Amino acid sequence: MADERAVTAEHLVKRYEQRRVVDGVDLSVPAGSIYGVLGPNGAGKTTTLRMLLGIIEPDEGHRTLLGHINPREASDRVGYLPEERGLYPAMKAKEAIAFMGALRGLDWAEGRRRAVTMLEEAGLGHAADEKIRKLSKGMAQLVQLLGSVVHRPDLIVLDEPFSGLDPVNQEKLEALILAERDRGATILFSTHIMAHAERLCDRLAIIAGGRRRFEGTVDDARATLPSRVRYVPHHPAPAIAQLLPADAVADGGAWRFQLPDGGIEPLLVPLIDAGYGIAGLTIERPGLHDAFVRIVGQHAEKAA
Repeated sequence: MADERAVTAEHLVKRYEQRRVVDGVDLSVPAGSIYGVLGPNGAGKTTTLRMLLGIIEPDEGHRTLLGHINPREASDRVGYLPEERGLYPAMKAKEAIAFMGALRGLDWAEGRRRAVTMLEEAGLGHAADEKIRKLSKGMAQLVQLLGSVVHRPDLIVLDEPFSGLDPVNQEKLEALILAERDRGATILFSTHIMAHAERLCDRLAIIAGGRRRFEGTVDDARATLPSRVRYVPHHPAPAIAQLLPADAVADGGAWRFQLPDGGIEPLLVPLIDAGYGIAGLTIERPGLHDAFVRIVGQHAEKAA
């Protein structure tokens, strides 16, 4: 499975009027993985996902979906949650899930049976016979998500799935995504919320201005920024700055600076020998949010 690709894209381009909304995007999604497509609003994430699914056609480039050059040939093996949510408000929750499964070829009776089980597992068993119009926005969104996976697809595509969910339902969604990955499905989702991507993604791509600006693991993204050091001396004095890196900045009783290439140990020896001591020392790894801001910010600077 590790060497297989559930989704590939080569130089996808989509124009609207004279603007390239997607401008040569390449993607390669390993089968059985959780893959995130990250980017600010308007980056081209939704358009890219729709081209991958065959909902819209690219103006240039090629893509394959579960081995098919024509993505629609694999539609029954795909679960899709679009950014624009929509359910029939008069339908009961279990019927809505079964209906979505039936659209992908699942038997109605089996769909209803699975729907009841899935609602119970998601903590929504009490809502199985409730009409959609009576559910909260978060509950209705989870119902639509369950409908997207009730037929047990090989590929699940989620467009901004965490948008509008409260923290409790976000946690439920994360658990569902992990469970589907453990079942063997490939999950491809877009988001601009870094915390979810940091916890879930095996690999990710960052898109800005319609182009892919980064591809790799979360650790690869973090590695685009150096670690930072927070050092607190036992005996602070102005002269201590002479023993610290040139970028060191005083922060109350502490000093902050970039971790030197040679590591922290060669720096600590002269500080201890000079009698400053160590009251506190923290090496702070950059988060995915920091890497995202840097990568997207670099694009914005170049564009300006």
